Amino acid sequence: MARGLSVMFVASLLLMILGICRASRVGVCYGRNADDLPTPEKAVQLIQMHNIKYVRIYDSNIQVLKAFANTGIELMVGIPNSDLLSFSQFQSNANTWLKNSLLPYYPATKITYITVGAELTEAPNSTSALVVSAMQNVLTALKKAGLHKRIKVSSTHSLGVLSRSFPPSAGAFNSRHAFFLKPMLEFLAENQSPFMIDLYPYYAYRDSTTNVSLDYAIFEASSEVIDPNTGLLYTNMFDAQLDAINYALMALNFKTINIMVTETGWPSKGSPKETAATPDNAQTYNTNLIRHVINDTGTPAKPGAAVDVYVFSLFNENRKPGLESERNWGLFFPDQTSVYNLDFTGKGVVDMPAGGNTTGSNGTWCIASPSASEPDLQNALSWACGSGNVDCSAIQPSQPCFEPDNLASHASYAFNNYYQQNGATDIACSFGGVGVRTNKNPSYDNCLYATAGGKKAIASNATATPSKTSSSSPQRSYRWTQHLLVTFPLFLLVPF
Repeated sequence: MARGLSVMFVASLLLMILGICRASRVGVCYGRNADDLPTPEKAVQLIQMHNIKYVRIYDSNIQVLKAFANTGIELMVGIPNSDLLSFSQFQSNANTWLKNSLLPYYPATKITYITVGAELTEAPNSTSALVVSAMQNVLTALKKAGLHKRIKVSSTHSLGVLSRSFPPSAGAFNSRHAFFLKPMLEFLAENQSPFMIDLYPYYAYRDSTTNVSLDYAIFEASSEVIDPNTGLLYTNMFDAQLDAINYALMALNFKTINIMVTETGWPSKGSPKETAATPDNAQTYNTNLIRHVINDTGTPAKPGAAVDVYVFSLFNENRKPGLESERNWGLFFPDQTSVYNLDFTGKGVVDMPAGGNTTGSNGTWCIASPSASEPDLQNALSWACGSGNVDCSAIQPSQPCFEPDNLASHASYAFNNYYQQNGATDIACSFGGVGVRTNKNPSYDNCLYATAGGKKAIASNATATPSKTSSSSPQRSYRWTQHLLVTFPLFLLVPF
C-alpha cells in the first residue's frame, strides 16, 4: 500500500513539474463579424507569415477549417450559445456535429480545443444551465471517435464569473453561478481541461480611471500593488486578474485546473470618451503582454507557471455593435495591412510609428536569409506577391529583376518592397524567419531595390472577398466591470 502511494505521489509530482516547465503559448482570435474581410485562405496566409501557431475561431465554419488544413496551426473551434440547447438535449446531435463538421477535416486541420458556449455569466440562466450537459455530450462524441485525449473540451468566461477580485488572494466565484460552475469545474478537473477566461484590463481602466492607472493596465507601471493578505507585489493588472482566478479555483480546492486566457487585447480606436483606445496603447499592451507570456514569467501567486494566451483579434470587425472601440480590436485592417506593428515572438523591438505605418529604412534593406529553405522561401514569396500586395512585376520574365532566375533573388526583391512599404521595421522583414535585414544595397544593374523616400513598389489593388458566413466573439461585456474589484486603493501603490 505504501509503495502504491509513493508511486502515485511521484507521478503527481512529475505531472506538476511538466505543467510548470511547459512553455507558454501566444495565439490570436480570428473573429469574422465583418463584411469586408479577406477570404479564409488569405487570412491563413497572413497568420502564417506572422508565425502565429495558435488560433481561436468561434464556430466550425467549413471554409475556415479547410483553409487551416496542413498548416500545422493548432485550432480552437467553438459551439455558440445558440446551439447549447440542441447539444445538451440529445447525444445524437453532438455525434452528428462531430461527424459532419469536424472529422472530415481532422487531422489535416489540427483541432485541439472545443469551446462549448461563451461567457455564460452574461447569458440567461436558462442558457447557462445547458452548458455542462452539452460539454459532456461533446466529450462522449469525442470518446466514441477516440479523440478525447487529443481534443479538450471547455467553455469560456468573462471576469464577471467572480464576485470579488481584490485583493487577488480574496478572489471568489460568484455564488449565483454555482448551479452550473461547480459541475463544470468538476468536469474540467476530471478531464484535465483548462479553465478558460477572457481578461480585459482595458475595461477596468476605462471604467475606473481614478483607481486604476493606465501604466498599470498596459504593463508599464513604475510602482507595485501589494496584496495585503499575502504580501505579493503586482506590477500589472493582467497578473492581478489572473491570480484572482487562481485563488478562486484554489478556494474551491480545484488546484490542478490550468487557466487559459482565451481573449485579451486593447482597442486601437474608440469613441471620444475612450481616450485610451489608441494604436500606441494597443501596441504597448500587446507587445508587453506577449513578452510577459513568452518569458514564462508566471504570476506572483504562480511564478514560472505556463499560461496560454489568445490576443483579440486578428482583424477589425465593422459589424460589431456598441461603442467605436468594439470595431477596433484588430491587429490588421481588412486589407491585411497592420494597424500597428506587433512581434509575436516576443523578442523583437518594435517602435511605434505615429499615426500608423511610416517609411524610414535608415539605409537598410530586407533580403532572403541564406539559410532559409526553398519551401519556406516559396511560401513567403507567394504571400508577399499575393496577400502582401507587393508589386512583383519586376521579377517576371524579361523584366529588370528577373535575372538571376532563382528563388532567393526573387524573394529578396519582393521582401524588400514589402519591408519598405510597411515601415522598415524588424517585423516587416520577418517573413516567418526567412527574411534578414542588411546595410548593403542589394541593387544591381538595372534592378533597383526600393528605399524609403525613393522609388517604391506600387501595391496592387487586391479585392477582398468576404466570407459567406461570419462569426466572432460575443460583444465584449461591460457588465462584469460592475463586479470588478481590482480597483486598487492608491495607498497600496509602492514605488520600485
